[in-house]
Amino acid sequence: MDSQDCKRELVIDVPADVVQREALRVASQYARVARLPGFRPGRAPSSLVRRRFKDEIKSEVVQALVPKFFKTSLDDRRWVVVGEPEFQDLKFPDEQPDQPLTVKATFEIYPEFELKEYRGLELEEKPATVSEAEVDEALEAAREEAAITEVVTDRPAQDGDYVGVDYQGHDSKEPDKVLVERHETQVLLGGQGTLPAFTENLRGTNAGDVRTFEVTYPEGFAGRRLAGKTVIYRVQVESIKSKVLPPLDDELAKSVSDLSTLEELRAKVRKDLEEVHERRREREAKRALLDKLVEAHQFPVPEVLVDEQVRRRIETFASELARQGLEPDIDWRKLSEESRPDAEKDVRGKLILEKIAERENIEVTDAEVDETIRELAESQHETPAALKTRLTGSGGLARIESTRRTQKALDFVYRNAQVIRKSE
Repeated sequence: MDSQDCKRELVIDVPADVVQREALRVASQYARVARLPGFRPGRAPSSLVRRRFKDEIKSEVVQALVPKFFKTSLDDRRWVVVGEPEFQDLKFPDEQPDQPLTVKATFEIYPEFELKEYRGLELEEKPATVSEAEVDEALEAAREEAAITEVVTDRPAQDGDYVGVDYQGHDSKEPDKVLVERHETQVLLGGQGTLPAFTENLRGTNAGDVRTFEVTYPEGFAGRRLAGKTVIYRVQVESIKSKVLPPLDDELAKSVSDLSTLEELRAKVRKDLEEVHERRREREAKRALLDKLVEAHQFPVPEVLVDEQVRRRIETFASELARQGLEPDIDWRKLSEESRPDAEKDVRGKLILEKIAERENIEVTDAEVDETIRELAESQHETPAALKTRLTGSGGLARIESTRRTQKALDFVYRNAQVIRKSE
């Protein structure tokens, strides 16, 4: 077996006398309750019981002895198994009772590696400064949120207007087939999420106008129903509204916050941005430190853990697409393969942090686990009690505890880093 990976094989031998004793014990249990023709319960001869329930007795003997001797073999070698072992080539001493029971176990183990230096790692950091342009941009976003719309009657629609429409989209190859239909919906002309064809064809329209045009969608379009099709749209313009931004003044501050003046709002926006920058700077610093640790520790990682991490990455990606209402045509197998290098780095980093946590006696309290559950429950619109019950049944509490422990280990590395401040 290649010593450069985590795969292992063991041939487990269970001595013949142990197998015989266990077989007799199991057979005696069957004999006490066995119902065989011609015999009262518990009165059938042992030899008959063993012949009649041969397969059942063999199965129970294997289930009783193999895990026990497998664990002993692991303990002797100080191996810790990842995932579930696979047992093959079982040889049960049916005809030759003086022979041992043998079975081959194939499995992966957690790697043994020497923990490199993790205290005093050098870390370059830039100050988390906020520019005036960023403050201005945030205030402009506040204006956008406070904006109102007004009906336009004295001019045609132009970019930046919200055009109220009803429309149907028919398959160009099957004109009677409606592929998409919307009523009383708003189209932002020139908007980032607006199809260019809608902007081009609705620009210059007035309420009451009707426009007909075609849109050909690419094969890989997110909406599977429209992918690869040419759609004929018939759009009825119902209204045109323009967005009116409020002035950048004290009244804006009062409408979007509990502050009284624009200067107070500007100061609060700056402080909020500084906190955002600081959190981002800390996240990036910890990511850089973890990358350094991973680079310094080159050891094999169990494939089963990499597979699990790939699965989680794909599930997270798919959930984000679903949240955005997207259905892209994705080669999931190819995406999984492309995700493996990063997934392997994730696993290696987690194993390193777990070892640091063990070295530094870092533990996670019940209160910290409950805090995480409360945060998750809030984000999922669920009660903490219900979420905790569900996680308890699925092993989720152990995962939460493990994640918090590695986070605390990375916090420890960050607090003990040698920070080099860099100017902008």
